[in-house]
Amino acid sequence: MLVLRRVNRVMLVLMESSISEILDHLEGHYGKLEALWPEDPYHYLVWLHCGYPPSEERCAKGWTSLLGAIGSDARAILAASPAELSAALETSGALPEERAMRLKDVASRVVDEFAGDLRGALSGSPERARKLLKSFPGIADPGADRIVLFARIQPVAAVPSNCPHVLLRIVKGGEGKNYAATYREAQAELQQLPEDFESRIRAFLLLKRHGQEVRKPARPRCEECPVRESCRYGARR
Repeated sequence: MLVLRRVNRVMLVLMESSISEILDHLEGHYGKLEALWPEDPYHYLVWLHCGYPPSEERCAKGWTSLLGAIGSDARAILAASPAELSAALETSGALPEERAMRLKDVASRVVDEFAGDLRGALSGSPERARKLLKSFPGIADPGADRIVLFARIQPVAAVPSNCPHVLLRIVKGGEGKNYAATYREAQAELQQLPEDFESRIRAFLLLKRHGQEVRKPARPRCEECPVRESCRYGARR
């Protein structure tokens, strides 16, 4: 009987749900989600260095403190002393002095190289935008894709940097051989979605939440998964 149940469950998984249907189930479980970080490219770069190690909670805490003490305008950050910036960031993680200097570096580049308009400088191809963003500290391919998507510059298939495995475990049963391969494979799967901002922002937010709460890399909580019946990884457990 146990074997029969496992076989039936595998058959259900093989009747694959589309990625849109999977996301519908996740949204039914988590509700409609919104970004908890600034969507403007320059502001996101500032927000990212407001906490360390970077997390939504620490970055949000430092961002709120920075806004209250100094503000986020690039010229205001350049006018502030390193000590003032460090004081604004000291309760949101380690290395406040180093993060203060990074904020000054970001602000200086945005003013000097892009006349205060980083968003305008990112227009054009996604490849060009990615290359430019990766020239800033702390930004790799996932971060660049995330910025371009949420700033609504290009509807790229951005994948949450801390859980690129989530979608691949659901639709394929496992992830790639390394982080870069996993990220590329997850992006390829997301290309099935409509090429619009709403669809791809929704996918990013839902997969991120699912990875944080249930589909964790080491100890996934499969028994709580709202898409378990469509999950190839869960079918083997």
